[in-house]
Amino acid sequence: MKVLDIGKVAAQSGVPPSTLRYYEEQGLIAPIGRKGLRRQYGPQTLLRLTLISMGKTAGFSLPEIAQMLGADGRPDLPRDELHARADDLGRQIRRLQLLQDTLRHVADCPAPSHLDCPSFQKLMRQAERTSARGGKRASR
Repeated sequence: MKVLDIGKVAAQSGVPPSTLRYYEEQGLIAPIGRKGLRRQYGPQTLLRLTLISMGKTAGFSLPEIAQMLGADGRPDLPRDELHARADDLGRQIRRLQLLQDTLRHVADCPAPSHLDCPSFQKLMRQAERTSARGGKRASR
């Protein structure tokens, strides 16, 4: 088995050693031993760090991620929570897409006043409907 010291894990994962030690305290990762004062990790630690990063990006808290990773190292993924989070992300993506479209239009619109521009007014109505419906895409 290939063993990686804390410095190599930090370099390969982009996660600082201080964060690795914190993750260890939280039960997210575990060293397999020490060489002098340096923690040693197995290669599976890099995969766990990727899963932790993905979970954080998806908005899960570290305790939620720890539960999903399981104490035995085998993921225990609550599929219903993952579906709900994916739905939330989809709504957020739609809101951000509409915001991006609006900003691009405002930046490029040749109208003297955006408030008089029909395209801008349409984008504003879409944004209003999207907000009122909790981010769900308004029908066109």
